[in-house]
Order: sequence, then structure tokens, then C-alpha cells
Amino acid sequence: MSIQFIIEIIGTIAFASSGAMVAIRKRLDLFGVLVLGATTAVGGGIIRDIILKISPPGAFQNPVYFGMAAATVGVIFLICYLNPEFLDMQFLEGYERLMNILDAIGLGAFTVLGAQKAVSAGYENYRFLAVFLGVVTGVGGGLLRDMMAGITPYILKKHIYACASIVGAVVYMYGRLLIDDSAALISGAVVVVVIRLLATKYRWNLPVAKVPRSK
Repeated sequence: MSIQFIIEIIGTIAFASSGAMVAIRKRLDLFGVLVLGATTAVGGGIIRDIILKISPPGAFQNPVYFGMAAATVGVIFLICYLNPEFLDMQFLEGYERLMNILDAIGLGAFTVLGAQKAVSAGYENYRFLAVFLGVVTGVGGGLLRDMMAGITPYILKKHIYACASIVGAVVYMYGRLLIDDSAALISGAVVVVVIRLLATKYRWNLPVAKVPRSK
């Protein structure tokens, strides 16, 4: 298996897991959990392929990604169905920690894969486009997940979320000029994960305009 395929599988499992957990917390039924999990896993890639005019999008050309997402969601749903105590408030802190880790892994994996897809499509010299598509691939599935779940998207409020994706895509695009493409992929993904986890741990945030309360 190529390093690209391994990263794709890791990202698919991570994002499918985070989507499933959000759906379960929202008390959706099994079908709803499957839809949200699969959307989180492949949504960003589908948006990217539409922009690149790849038809049909890669997720539909190779159903292994939908299959992997469905299997992951099924396992998580079964665990939570048989052990409902996992959803109690006392486990909320652990749940949030797990969600952050899964989101960080998925974000890192799909960010670099999105940028690489732009390169393989012939846009190697259009680095801004490649970085943009990397970010779209990384955050697109989570954005769709949050919108479908009726919550404020992570990219609009989470600690250095989309910014971490931008940095990782840039590291990949310029790193591949100096090192092997596989090494650049791993480096970019690791940078995203590290930034996300550090941002969560130390509460790094972008500045927010303070709106005075109405009297």
C-alpha cells in the first residue's frame, strides 16, 4: 500500500468517527449516524473534486472510502448502543478530548491529500490553489457535518482550526520541493495535528471583536 492510501484510510476513519460521535450526541438514528459519519469522511474530497472538475468525484469512483466510513460508523454506533453510559455527562470531558484528537488527525490527513490532488491534477505551479484545495478537503467534511447537525461549524470557532490546515498545506507544498513527496505528506499532516493539539491544550484563539451588551 502506498503512503497516500494509508493516509487516506487514517483520515477516513478519523473523520468518520468524529462525524458518528457528533450524530450520536445529537441522538440521531442509525441512518442519521451513517449519513453524518460518511459525509464528514468524504465530503471535503467531493467538494475538492467538484472544483477540479473531476467527474464523478473520487469517493464515487472507489467505494472503499464509503465502505471504510460505514464500517467505522457501525462499530462506534454499536459500542455506544450497547454501552449508553459512554454518553453520560461524566464522560463529556473524555468525549471532547477524543473528538479533538480525531478531528486533528482527519484534518491533517485530508489537508495534505487535498493539496497533493491539486498537484497531481496539473496545478503544481498554482500553489495558492493547491493550498486552498488542501484546506477545503480538510475542513469541508466537518463543515457539512456541523451544518447538518445544526451547530456552529468548528472552523468558525475552534482553536486555530482552519489556520492549522493552511500551515500544513503550505508545509507540504514547499516541503515537496526539498524532500520526497511522501515525506512532505507526512510532515504537513504532522504539523497540522501538532498545531491543533497545542491550540486545544493552551487555548490558542484568533482575536474576537468584543460586542458590548445591550442595556
